[in-house]
Amino acid sequence: QVQLQESGPGLVKPSQTLSLTCTVSGGSITTNSYYWSWIRQPPGKGLEWMGAIFYSGSTYYSPSLKSRTSISRDTSKNQFTLQLTSVTPEDTAVYYCSSGRGYGLGSPYDYWGQGTQVTVSA
Repeated sequence: QVQLQESGPGLVKPSQTLSLTCTVSGGSITTNSYYWSWIRQPPGKGLEWMGAIFYSGSTYYSPSLKSRTSISRDTSKNQFTLQLTSVTPEDTAVYYCSSGRGYGLGSPYDYWGQGTQVTVSA
């Protein structure tokens, strides 16, 4: 079974870069046809899809976050990474990595990480 695990700092200061890593086990991020996504949920709000990386390495981003978001991967470690620059307190959220045959909130996701809380505060 595929398992995903988020890791990274739980506290980030405003203007800094938020960096999270998703470690995948039980499956390869280079296996055909799967997208690997980052999704977040601010407190009291709904899920927000941020971006994804395809098995080929192609990336896709939410228009509202594209200017600040970068997703990359390390195939040797079976990991993919989120970087969100110039963070503000509005970026405080639970961050999830997930996987499925598509991307965006209109698509089902087969696998989810447990989520990790990230707080942006001075």
